[in-house]
Amino acid sequence: MVSSRYSPPPYPPKLPPQPSQPTTKTSLSYLPRRSRALSLLLLAILLLIYLHLTNNFSSSPSTLLHKNIPWKRYAYIQHATSTAQLCNSVMVFEALARFGSKAERVLVYPAAWDTQIASLTDRDSQLLVKAREWYGVRLVPLEGMGVTESDSGKMQEKGEEERKRKRKNATVTKFIAWKQTRYERVLYLDADVTVLKHLDELFLLPPSAHVAMMRAHWMLPEKRTLASNLILLQPSEEDYERLMTASRAEDSREAGDTDVEILNRFYGDSAMVLPHQSYGLLTREFRSQDHTQYLGTPLQPWNPEQALQEASLVHFLDEPFPKPWVMWPHALYGEMHPRCRGEDCRDKDIWVGLYDDFRKRRKVSGKGDVRRVLWLIDAGYLRIVVGAGA
Repeated sequence: MVSSRYSPPPYPPKLPPQPSQPTTKTSLSYLPRRSRALSLLLLAILLLIYLHLTNNFSSSPSTLLHKNIPWKRYAYIQHATSTAQLCNSVMVFEALARFGSKAERVLVYPAAWDTQIASLTDRDSQLLVKAREWYGVRLVPLEGMGVTESDSGKMQEKGEEERKRKRKNATVTKFIAWKQTRYERVLYLDADVTVLKHLDELFLLPPSAHVAMMRAHWMLPEKRTLASNLILLQPSEEDYERLMTASRAEDSREAGDTDVEILNRFYGDSAMVLPHQSYGLLTREFRSQDHTQYLGTPLQPWNPEQALQEASLVHFLDEPFPKPWVMWPHALYGEMHPRCRGEDCRDKDIWVGLYDDFRKRRKVSGKGDVRRVLWLIDAGYLRIVVGAGA
Protein backbone atom coordinates (compact mmCIF):
# COMPACT_ATOMS: atom_id res chain seq x y z
CA MET A 1 0.00 0.00 0.00
CA VAL A 2 1.29 3.47 -0.88
CA SER A 3 2.00 5.61 2.19
CA SER A 4 -0.17 8.63 2.64
CA ARG A 5 3.01 10.73 2.98
CA TYR A 6 4.28 9.80 -0.44
CA SER A 7 3.88 12.44 -3.15
CA PRO A 8 4.82 11.65 -6.76
CA PRO A 9 7.15 14.10 -8.50
CA PRO A 10 5.38 16.90 -10.36
CA TYR A 11 6.90 15.76 -13.63
CA PRO A 12 8.65 12.64 -14.90
CA PRO A 13 12.34 12.57 -14.04
CA LYS A 14 14.69 13.23 -16.92
CA LEU A 15 16.66 10.21 -17.99
CA PRO A 16 20.19 10.53 -19.33
CA PRO A 17 20.43 10.14 -23.09
CA GLN A 18 20.87 6.56 -24.23
CA PRO A 19 23.21 5.52 -26.96
CA SER A 20 21.40 4.68 -30.14
CA GLN A 21 20.97 0.97 -30.79
CA PRO A 22 21.28 -0.50 -34.25
CA THR A 23 17.98 -1.63 -35.64
CA THR A 24 17.62 -5.43 -35.75
CA LYS A 25 16.24 -6.54 -39.08
CA THR A 26 13.90 -9.49 -38.55
CA SER A 27 12.14 -9.52 -41.89
CA LEU A 28 12.41 -12.73 -43.87
CA SER A 29 13.87 -10.70 -46.74
CA TYR A 30 17.10 -10.26 -44.78
CA LEU A 31 17.59 -14.01 -44.28
CA PRO A 32 19.65 -16.07 -46.66
CA ARG A 33 17.60 -17.54 -49.51
CA ARG A 34 17.85 -21.14 -48.19
CA SER A 35 16.78 -20.16 -44.67
CA ARG A 36 13.93 -18.06 -46.05
CA ALA A 37 12.60 -21.02 -48.04
CA LEU A 38 12.74 -23.31 -45.00
CA SER A 39 10.94 -20.73 -42.86
CA LEU A 40 8.17 -20.34 -45.42
CA LEU A 41 7.81 -24.11 -45.65
CA LEU A 42 7.53 -24.39 -41.86
CA LEU A 43 4.88 -21.65 -41.76
CA ALA A 44 2.90 -23.42 -44.47
CA ILE A 45 3.03 -26.71 -42.57
CA LEU A 46 1.85 -25.04 -39.35
CA LEU A 47 -0.97 -23.31 -41.25
CA LEU A 48 -2.11 -26.62 -42.76
CA ILE A 49 -2.11 -28.29 -39.32
CA TYR A 50 -4.13 -25.43 -37.87
CA LEU A 51 -6.69 -25.54 -40.69
CA HIS A 52 -6.99 -29.32 -40.37
CA LEU A 53 -7.68 -29.15 -36.64
CA THR A 54 -10.16 -26.29 -36.86
CA ASN A 55 -11.97 -27.96 -39.76
CA ASN A 56 -12.33 -31.31 -38.00
CA PHE A 57 -13.37 -30.13 -34.56
CA SER A 58 -16.24 -27.94 -33.49
CA SER A 59 -15.81 -25.39 -30.72
CA SER A 60 -19.20 -26.41 -29.36
CA PRO A 61 -18.84 -28.74 -26.32
CA SER A 62 -22.29 -30.24 -26.86
CA THR A 63 -21.39 -32.50 -29.76
CA LEU A 64 -18.50 -34.37 -31.35
CA LEU A 65 -18.06 -33.37 -34.99
CA HIS A 66 -14.78 -35.02 -35.89
CA LYS A 67 -15.20 -35.80 -39.57
CA ASN A 68 -12.91 -38.81 -39.51
CA ILE A 69 -14.95 -40.76 -36.97
CA PRO A 70 -17.01 -43.50 -38.70
CA TRP A 71 -20.22 -42.91 -36.76
CA LYS A 72 -22.14 -45.49 -38.79
CA ARG A 73 -20.09 -48.16 -37.05
CA TYR A 74 -21.54 -47.18 -33.66
CA ALA A 75 -25.09 -47.37 -32.37
CA TYR A 76 -27.27 -46.82 -29.33
CA ILE A 77 -29.62 -49.74 -28.81
CA GLN A 78 -32.91 -50.04 -27.00
CA HIS A 79 -35.26 -52.99 -26.65
CA ALA A 80 -38.96 -52.83 -25.90
CA THR A 81 -41.38 -55.61 -25.04
CA SER A 82 -44.26 -53.46 -23.76
CA THR A 83 -45.96 -50.22 -24.75
CA ALA A 84 -44.49 -48.49 -21.69
CA GLN A 85 -40.95 -49.53 -22.60
CA LEU A 86 -41.53 -48.53 -26.21
CA CYS A 87 -42.62 -45.04 -25.22
CA ASN A 88 -39.61 -44.68 -22.92
CA SER A 89 -37.27 -45.78 -25.70
CA VAL A 90 -38.69 -43.19 -28.09
CA MET A 91 -38.06 -40.56 -25.41
CA VAL A 92 -34.43 -41.69 -25.17
CA PHE A 93 -34.00 -41.44 -28.95
CA GLU A 94 -35.63 -38.01 -28.97
CA ALA A 95 -33.14 -36.76 -26.37
CA LEU A 96 -30.15 -38.20 -28.24
CA ALA A 97 -31.30 -36.46 -31.41
CA ARG A 98 -31.88 -33.21 -29.52
CA PHE A 99 -28.37 -33.28 -28.03
CA GLY A 100 -26.74 -33.87 -31.41
CA SER A 101 -25.62 -37.50 -31.10
CA LYS A 102 -23.87 -38.73 -34.26
CA ALA A 103 -24.11 -42.49 -33.66
CA GLU A 104 -26.91 -44.56 -35.17
CA ARG A 105 -29.98 -45.68 -33.19
CA VAL A 106 -31.46 -49.17 -33.08
CA LEU A 107 -34.71 -50.43 -31.57
CA VAL A 108 -35.34 -54.17 -31.12
CA TYR A 109 -38.99 -55.11 -30.61
CA PRO A 110 -41.31 -58.15 -30.90
CA ALA A 111 -42.14 -59.21 -34.45
CA ALA A 112 -45.79 -59.33 -33.36
CA TRP A 113 -45.83 -55.54 -33.65
CA ASP A 114 -45.93 -53.78 -37.00
CA THR A 115 -45.73 -50.29 -38.47
CA GLN A 116 -49.18 -50.32 -40.08
CA ILE A 117 -51.17 -47.82 -38.03
CA ALA A 118 -54.71 -49.14 -37.82
CA SER A 119 -56.34 -46.54 -35.55
CA LEU A 120 -55.79 -43.77 -33.01
CA THR A 121 -55.46 -46.39 -30.29
CA ASP A 122 -52.72 -48.35 -32.08
CA ARG A 123 -50.01 -46.85 -29.91
CA ASP A 124 -47.31 -49.42 -30.62
CA SER A 125 -47.42 -48.85 -34.38
CA GLN A 126 -47.57 -45.08 -33.90
CA LEU A 127 -44.47 -45.09 -31.71
CA LEU A 128 -42.52 -47.38 -34.04
CA VAL A 129 -43.26 -45.14 -37.01
CA LYS A 130 -42.38 -42.04 -35.03
CA ALA A 131 -39.03 -43.52 -33.94
CA ARG A 132 -38.19 -44.36 -37.54
CA GLU A 133 -39.43 -41.18 -39.23
CA TRP A 134 -38.60 -38.55 -36.64
CA TYR A 135 -35.39 -39.84 -35.06
CA GLY A 136 -33.89 -42.05 -37.76
CA VAL A 137 -34.14 -45.23 -35.69
CA ARG A 138 -33.40 -48.56 -37.39
CA LEU A 139 -36.23 -50.91 -36.44
CA VAL A 140 -35.29 -54.55 -35.80
CA PRO A 141 -38.31 -56.88 -35.31
CA LEU A 142 -37.30 -60.08 -33.55
CA GLU A 143 -39.07 -63.39 -33.89
CA GLY A 144 -39.65 -65.17 -30.60
CA MET A 145 -39.43 -61.95 -28.58
CA GLY A 146 -42.55 -61.93 -26.41
CA VAL A 147 -44.77 -58.98 -25.58
CA THR A 148 -44.90 -58.35 -21.84
CA GLU A 149 -47.34 -56.55 -19.62
CA SER A 150 -46.65 -52.87 -19.13
CA ASP A 151 -45.46 -51.87 -15.70
CA SER A 152 -48.34 -50.78 -13.52
CA GLY A 153 -49.52 -50.85 -9.97
CA LYS A 154 -50.88 -54.35 -10.59
CA MET A 155 -47.33 -55.66 -10.82
CA GLN A 156 -46.89 -54.83 -7.15
CA GLU A 157 -49.74 -57.20 -6.32
CA LYS A 158 -48.24 -60.19 -8.11
CA GLY A 159 -46.31 -62.87 -6.28
CA GLU A 160 -42.54 -62.60 -5.93
CA GLU A 161 -41.88 -65.62 -8.16
CA GLU A 162 -44.11 -64.29 -10.93
CA ARG A 163 -42.43 -60.92 -10.87
CA LYS A 164 -38.98 -62.55 -10.96
CA ARG A 165 -39.99 -64.60 -13.98
CA LYS A 166 -41.29 -61.58 -15.89
CA ARG A 167 -38.22 -59.55 -15.00
CA LYS A 168 -35.91 -62.32 -16.19
CA ASN A 169 -37.80 -62.72 -19.48
CA ALA A 170 -37.60 -58.98 -20.08
CA THR A 171 -34.00 -58.36 -19.05
CA VAL A 172 -32.26 -61.21 -20.89
CA THR A 173 -33.31 -59.43 -24.07
CA LYS A 174 -30.38 -57.11 -23.33
CA PHE A 175 -28.17 -59.86 -24.71
CA ILE A 176 -29.58 -59.12 -28.19
CA ALA A 177 -27.19 -56.16 -28.25
CA TRP A 178 -24.33 -58.64 -28.77
CA LYS A 179 -26.05 -59.86 -31.94
CA GLN A 180 -25.84 -56.50 -33.74
CA THR A 181 -22.61 -57.38 -35.54
CA ARG A 182 -23.04 -54.78 -38.30
CA TYR A 183 -21.64 -52.32 -35.71
CA GLU A 184 -18.19 -52.20 -34.15
CA ARG A 185 -19.59 -50.90 -30.89
CA VAL A 186 -23.04 -50.74 -29.37
CA LEU A 187 -24.19 -48.79 -26.32
CA TYR A 188 -27.16 -50.25 -24.45
CA LEU A 189 -29.17 -48.00 -22.11
CA ASP A 190 -32.06 -48.82 -19.83
CA ALA A 191 -35.09 -46.83 -20.98
CA ASP A 192 -36.23 -45.62 -17.54
CA VAL A 193 -33.84 -42.68 -17.69
CA THR A 194 -33.70 -39.01 -18.48
CA VAL A 195 -30.85 -38.28 -20.89
CA LEU A 196 -29.10 -34.99 -20.08
CA LYS A 197 -26.30 -35.15 -22.68
CA HIS A 198 -25.36 -37.45 -25.51
CA LEU A 199 -22.87 -40.20 -24.68
CA ASP A 200 -21.00 -40.38 -28.00
CA GLU A 201 -17.65 -40.08 -26.22
CA LEU A 202 -18.02 -43.64 -24.94
CA PHE A 203 -17.72 -45.04 -28.47
CA LEU A 204 -14.21 -43.59 -28.64
CA LEU A 205 -12.82 -45.56 -25.70
CA PRO A 206 -9.78 -47.77 -26.46
CA PRO A 207 -10.73 -50.81 -28.56
CA SER A 208 -9.24 -53.07 -25.88
CA ALA A 209 -12.36 -52.32 -23.80
CA HIS A 210 -14.53 -55.12 -25.19
CA VAL A 211 -17.15 -54.49 -22.50
CA ALA A 212 -17.51 -51.43 -20.26
CA MET A 213 -20.00 -51.13 -17.39
CA MET A 214 -20.37 -49.34 -14.07
CA ARG A 215 -20.06 -50.64 -10.55
CA ALA A 216 -23.26 -50.92 -8.56
CA HIS A 217 -21.90 -48.27 -6.23
CA TRP A 218 -24.86 -48.55 -3.85
CA MET A 219 -23.67 -52.07 -2.92
CA LEU A 220 -20.13 -51.00 -2.03
CA PRO A 221 -18.09 -51.91 -0.07
CA GLU A 222 -19.94 -55.08 0.96
CA LYS A 223 -20.40 -56.31 -2.62
CA ARG A 224 -18.43 -55.45 -5.75
CA THR A 225 -20.68 -56.12 -8.72
CA LEU A 226 -21.32 -54.58 -12.11
CA ALA A 227 -24.58 -52.81 -12.93
CA SER A 228 -26.36 -53.53 -16.21
CA ASN A 229 -28.28 -50.29 -16.76
CA LEU A 230 -25.59 -49.10 -19.20
CA ILE A 231 -23.38 -51.43 -21.25
CA LEU A 232 -20.82 -50.50 -23.89
CA LEU A 233 -19.92 -53.61 -25.88
CA GLN A 234 -18.40 -54.99 -29.05
CA PRO A 235 -21.01 -57.21 -30.74
CA SER A 236 -20.07 -60.84 -31.26
CA GLU A 237 -22.17 -63.81 -32.37
CA GLU A 238 -20.00 -66.07 -30.25
CA ASP A 239 -20.50 -64.01 -27.09
CA TYR A 240 -24.23 -63.75 -27.82
CA GLU A 241 -24.56 -67.53 -28.01
CA ARG A 242 -22.55 -67.97 -24.81
CA LEU A 243 -24.77 -65.51 -22.93
CA MET A 244 -28.00 -67.03 -24.22
CA THR A 245 -26.78 -70.54 -23.41
CA ALA A 246 -26.00 -69.41 -19.88
CA SER A 247 -29.46 -67.88 -19.51
CA ARG A 248 -31.12 -71.11 -20.63
CA ALA A 249 -29.01 -73.36 -18.40
CA GLU A 250 -31.02 -75.30 -15.82
CA ASP A 251 -29.04 -74.06 -12.82
CA SER A 252 -29.44 -70.48 -14.04
CA ARG A 253 -33.22 -70.88 -14.45
CA GLU A 254 -33.59 -72.46 -11.01
CA ALA A 255 -31.60 -69.67 -9.40
CA GLY A 256 -33.70 -67.06 -11.22
CA ASP A 257 -30.56 -65.39 -12.56
CA THR A 258 -31.15 -62.15 -14.41
CA ASP A 259 -28.84 -60.44 -16.87
CA VAL A 260 -26.95 -58.84 -13.95
CA GLU A 261 -25.81 -62.17 -12.49
CA ILE A 262 -24.95 -63.65 -15.88
CA LEU A 263 -23.02 -60.58 -17.06
CA ASN A 264 -21.03 -60.51 -13.83
CA ARG A 265 -20.06 -64.15 -14.32
CA PHE A 266 -18.78 -63.38 -17.81
CA TYR A 267 -17.30 -59.89 -17.43
CA GLY A 268 -16.98 -59.20 -13.71
CA ASP A 269 -13.19 -59.41 -13.81
CA SER A 270 -12.50 -58.04 -17.28
CA ALA A 271 -14.94 -55.20 -18.01
CA MET A 272 -13.72 -51.62 -18.05
CA VAL A 273 -15.36 -49.79 -15.16
CA LEU A 274 -17.07 -46.54 -16.14
CA PRO A 275 -17.48 -43.64 -13.66
CA HIS A 276 -20.92 -43.78 -12.10
CA GLN A 277 -20.81 -40.05 -11.32
CA SER A 278 -21.10 -39.47 -15.08
CA TYR A 279 -23.36 -42.33 -16.15
CA GLY A 280 -24.96 -43.85 -13.05
CA LEU A 281 -26.75 -41.11 -11.12
CA LEU A 282 -29.91 -42.50 -9.50
CA THR A 283 -32.90 -40.41 -8.47
CA ARG A 284 -32.80 -41.94 -4.99
CA GLU A 285 -29.42 -40.27 -4.43
CA PHE A 286 -31.32 -37.03 -3.90
CA ARG A 287 -33.31 -38.74 -1.12
CA SER A 288 -30.27 -40.18 0.60
CA GLN A 289 -28.81 -38.77 3.80
CA ASP A 290 -25.41 -40.41 3.27
CA HIS A 291 -23.64 -39.93 -0.07
CA THR A 292 -20.39 -41.70 0.77
CA GLN A 293 -21.05 -44.60 -1.63
CA TYR A 294 -21.78 -42.25 -4.50
CA LEU A 295 -18.95 -39.79 -3.84
CA GLY A 296 -16.47 -42.48 -2.83
CA THR A 297 -15.36 -40.59 0.26
CA PRO A 298 -16.99 -39.14 3.41
CA LEU A 299 -14.79 -36.05 3.10
CA GLN A 300 -16.37 -34.60 -0.04
CA PRO A 301 -19.46 -32.47 0.61
CA TRP A 302 -22.65 -33.33 -1.29
CA ASN A 303 -23.72 -30.78 -3.87
CA PRO A 304 -26.91 -31.89 -5.68
CA GLU A 305 -26.61 -29.24 -8.37
CA GLN A 306 -23.04 -30.26 -9.17
CA ALA A 307 -24.01 -33.95 -9.23
CA LEU A 308 -26.75 -33.23 -11.77
CA GLN A 309 -24.45 -31.04 -13.86
CA GLU A 310 -21.77 -33.75 -14.05
CA ALA A 311 -24.24 -36.51 -15.01
CA SER A 312 -25.02 -37.49 -18.60
CA LEU A 313 -28.23 -39.23 -17.59
CA VAL A 314 -30.35 -39.95 -14.52
CA HIS A 315 -31.82 -43.39 -13.82
CA PHE A 316 -35.22 -43.47 -12.08
CA LEU A 317 -34.78 -45.81 -9.11
CA ASP A 318 -36.66 -45.06 -5.90
CA GLU A 319 -38.02 -48.44 -4.78
CA PRO A 320 -40.64 -48.96 -3.47
CA PHE A 321 -41.68 -45.73 -5.20
CA PRO A 322 -43.07 -46.60 -8.68
CA LYS A 323 -41.57 -45.46 -11.96
CA PRO A 324 -42.51 -41.95 -13.17
CA TRP A 325 -45.00 -43.20 -15.80
CA VAL A 326 -47.04 -44.97 -13.06
CA MET A 327 -49.49 -42.89 -11.08
CA TRP A 328 -49.01 -43.12 -7.33
CA PRO A 329 -51.11 -42.18 -4.29
CA HIS A 330 -50.54 -38.65 -3.07
CA ALA A 331 -49.81 -39.97 0.43
CA LEU A 332 -46.93 -42.08 -0.92
CA TYR A 333 -45.51 -39.06 -2.69
CA GLY A 334 -45.52 -37.15 0.59
CA GLU A 335 -43.61 -39.95 2.29
CA MET A 336 -41.00 -40.48 -0.43
CA HIS A 337 -39.90 -37.08 -1.70
CA PRO A 338 -36.62 -35.66 -0.32
CA ARG A 339 -36.73 -33.51 2.77
CA CYS A 340 -35.35 -29.99 2.93
CA ARG A 341 -32.23 -29.54 5.04
CA GLY A 342 -33.16 -26.42 6.88
CA GLU A 343 -33.70 -23.85 4.16
CA ASP A 344 -31.82 -25.93 1.58
CA CYS A 345 -34.44 -27.61 -0.64
CA ARG A 346 -32.22 -28.27 -3.67
CA ASP A 347 -32.49 -32.06 -3.37
CA LYS A 348 -36.27 -31.89 -3.25
CA ASP A 349 -36.49 -29.38 -6.10
CA ILE A 350 -34.23 -31.46 -8.37
CA TRP A 351 -36.00 -34.74 -7.53
CA VAL A 352 -39.47 -33.32 -8.10
CA GLY A 353 -38.27 -31.56 -11.25
CA LEU A 354 -36.91 -34.79 -12.74
CA TYR A 355 -40.21 -36.61 -12.24
CA ASP A 356 -42.29 -33.68 -13.51
CA ASP A 357 -40.08 -33.26 -16.58
CA PHE A 358 -40.35 -36.96 -17.44
CA ARG A 359 -44.15 -36.87 -17.22
CA LYS A 360 -44.45 -33.72 -19.28
CA ARG A 361 -42.32 -35.16 -22.08
CA ARG A 362 -44.27 -38.41 -21.95
CA LYS A 363 -47.72 -36.84 -21.72
CA VAL A 364 -48.19 -36.72 -25.49
CA SER A 365 -48.48 -40.53 -25.41
CA GLY A 366 -51.69 -40.28 -23.41
CA LYS A 367 -55.29 -39.99 -24.49
CA GLY A 368 -55.31 -36.26 -23.84
CA ASP A 369 -53.15 -35.68 -26.92
CA VAL A 370 -55.65 -37.04 -29.44
CA ARG A 371 -56.65 -33.47 -30.35
CA ARG A 372 -53.10 -32.83 -31.61
CA VAL A 373 -52.96 -35.85 -33.91
CA LEU A 374 -52.65 -35.12 -37.62
CA TRP A 375 -53.44 -37.75 -40.22
CA LEU A 376 -51.15 -37.90 -43.21
CA ILE A 377 -50.89 -40.31 -46.08
CA ASP A 378 -47.22 -40.98 -46.71
CA ALA A 379 -45.56 -43.70 -48.81
CA GLY A 380 -48.67 -45.88 -48.86
CA TYR A 381 -49.26 -46.17 -45.13
CA LEU A 382 -51.27 -44.16 -42.65
CA ARG A 383 -48.91 -42.03 -40.60
CA ILE A 384 -49.79 -40.34 -37.32
CA VAL A 385 -47.71 -37.35 -36.27
CA VAL A 386 -47.76 -36.37 -32.61
CA GLY A 387 -45.96 -33.83 -30.47
CA ALA A 388 -42.34 -33.55 -29.40
CA GLY A 389 -42.54 -36.23 -26.74
CA ALA A 390 -43.19 -39.92 -27.15
